[in-house]
Amino acid sequence: MQHEITRAIPLLDEKGNLTEAGYAKKLLPIYDRTKVKGGKSRLKEWDYYYVGNDQFGVALTIDDNYLYGLDSISFLWFEDTPWQITKSPMRIMPKGKTGLPASSVSGVTKTEGKGYSMKFEVTRKSRVLEAHMEDFKDGQPIDIHIALMDEPEESLVVCTPFEKEAHFYYNQKINCMRAKGTVKIGDTVYKMEPDSSFGVLDWGRGVWTYHNTWYWGSASGLVDGADFGFNIGYGFGDTSAASENMLFYKGKAHKLSQVTFNIPMKDGKEDYLSPWTFTSDDGRFEMDFVPVINRSALTDLKILMSDQNQVFGRFSGTAVLDDGTKLEVNDLFGFAEKVENKW
Repeated sequence: MQHEITRAIPLLDEKGNLTEAGYAKKLLPIYDRTKVKGGKSRLKEWDYYYVGNDQFGVALTIDDNYLYGLDSISFLWFEDTPWQITKSPMRIMPKGKTGLPASSVSGVTKTEGKGYSMKFEVTRKSRVLEAHMEDFKDGQPIDIHIALMDEPEESLVVCTPFEKEAHFYYNQKINCMRAKGTVKIGDTVYKMEPDSSFGVLDWGRGVWTYHNTWYWGSASGLVDGADFGFNIGYGFGDTSAASENMLFYKGKAHKLSQVTFNIPMKDGKEDYLSPWTFTSDDGRFEMDFVPVINRSALTDLKILMSDQNQVFGRFSGTAVLDDGTKLEVNDLFGFAEKVENKW
């Protein structure tokens, strides 16, 4: 079942439950933080952007989990000998005061701490991402200034309940935004141009249960010269009303059913840097995935834990649009991840 929400509605009822579970192609449900009833300490809000091309990428996160905040800057180099650096300073007890906007359509998300600052500003024409950190690589600072433009008409929006009362996940993924800007580390400048660089937004608001494991994959680029991307994933709650799987082609969204991540195993554990496959129950998404680098991070404070494996690499295979058109995908750069959280 894939239930589509086609009109503007309040996201939550008076008990803090979703008024309607399902998916939309625009940010139609209206998020009102005052209607959250599942406990403020369980409220998770974040803005995450990944922007990249075949050579390098950056990932930026501003996150308020009430009890702690996580601000993260990552730089990844994919060619020759791949490498990556991630710095993720934490803020204690932000209690929602980070002030993330209630809509992804406009507003400013910003944060700062000792030796760093980040700001995401959304206007009618672009999303401007700025970040600075003093000690990022070998004592050198990083400075990021990127504008995301040409936002597609349609995106993936999901309203997903958890089995627990007043717990929910409200999420938007915007793929295939064109990127222009610079990343400067020390004296080295890396440039992004809109003909080859693309950005994705992961905008999340929700009251989560304590222990979760999710799978997420995303890619944006060109297929036969046209903008193409996808979002795939599961483990984000009860997805019986709608999955999180969608194709994006020439600005339009095409809904998929269920997609399975086939992560290779070795000695009883995931072998993240060996080739993966992805299969779908409707035959509309069949991909091979050749990893390049794993952006892994483990934080284990016993009560709080996050085990992240975000693997970047190249997707090849077939994707079928709603009208039956089959697209051949070759070496499309993107990522796939498995994340386990106790939060």
